[in-house]
Amino acid sequence: MSEPMPTQKSQELYERAKAVVPKGVYGHYGPAVVEDGPVFFSSAEGARFTDVDGNSYIDWMCAYGPNILGYNHPAVEEAAAKQAADGSTVSLAAPVMVELAEELVDMVDGADWALFGKNGADATGLAVMVARAATGRRYILKIEGGYHGSTPWMQAPGNKGTIAEDQAFVIEVPWNDADAVQSAIAAHPGDIACFISSPYHHPVFADNELPAEGYWAAVEAACRDAGIVVILDEVRSGFRIDLAGAHVAYGFTPDLMCFGKAIGNGHPLAALAGSDALKEAAADTFFTGTQFFNAAPMAAGLATLRELRAADAANAATEIGIRLGDALGDVASAHGHELRMSGVPAMPYLRVVSEGGSKFHARWVAECIRRGAYLLSYHNNFVCAAHTDDDIKRTCDIADAAFTALA
Repeated sequence: MSEPMPTQKSQELYERAKAVVPKGVYGHYGPAVVEDGPVFFSSAEGARFTDVDGNSYIDWMCAYGPNILGYNHPAVEEAAAKQAADGSTVSLAAPVMVELAEELVDMVDGADWALFGKNGADATGLAVMVARAATGRRYILKIEGGYHGSTPWMQAPGNKGTIAEDQAFVIEVPWNDADAVQSAIAAHPGDIACFISSPYHHPVFADNELPAEGYWAAVEAACRDAGIVVILDEVRSGFRIDLAGAHVAYGFTPDLMCFGKAIGNGHPLAALAGSDALKEAAADTFFTGTQFFNAAPMAAGLATLRELRAADAANAATEIGIRLGDALGDVASAHGHELRMSGVPAMPYLRVVSEGGSKFHARWVAECIRRGAYLLSYHNNFVCAAHTDDDIKRTCDIADAAFTALA
């Protein structure tokens, strides 16, 4: 039976961190998942990482999405290292930026140009600016509970450090409600610049929801009629549903597409891709950053896109995700529980359905982490091309031990 693993060095390092770093580890990488769980890693390879205490974990979070080919992927790391040896941040842009843009435009359906930043919020923030520049309008239409980064306009009202005015021009509507989109458009005639949404709804602490039949077609039609820019946020889902874009799978055509996380397989890179109709507005929108032109991450991104094609990674991750969900479902059933998987298989939201509710589910996930399967209870998980059937089997053994520990 899998036993809990000690994390004393992680806890000691966390105490040191709190003396010099607010919260010790801030944002979503903090140790909120399990109080005595791992906080700091020492190495990573493929679909696993090792913490500073020497414990190995099968990583079903994949760094919250960036790991799509496997940690320390040889082709990606070789490309980044070669470019870094020649120079990364220099007073001029590197040719690899052009190559990367060409590759992305060739891969993603409907993309005619690309701009690059570092984090997903760079891409989503720029997308909104381009939409406002193109339309001369103010309002942003988004989905309730939809997350598009941590800049003030994207945060929930009342969050520390934000003010009410930050969300003054943000309108929220329920997911899968095309009539609500139409009503919002009617309530703000001629003043909505864009509609921004993930391809499907993946909030935290809730089952994920796929688009209803005809939803995206209806939303696109309403936005076209009103001259509203359609922004697809694929920061989280990019290259896990369809390499050509999730809009291909769901049957619509966005004007702007935001990518991040997986595009560099862990190297800091994000991209905004768009149609020719918005190229002039994008050129007129001021967008820059000292590190935006890092050549080494762009070389990693170029290698990542090529490897994704070679590995048919979206379909591979989907198949692994299906097998993971089925196998964990059998384990849960053997213990008298239901394991519900929602969203897409390549980034599934897993939830144990039991009389104990969400608290039981969180405790089960914590027990899995303590034994070497790194999952999250409140967030969708991720699958990468490096995950194997052996990883699924080992995860099921850990899940079985976790259920037994909670019996």
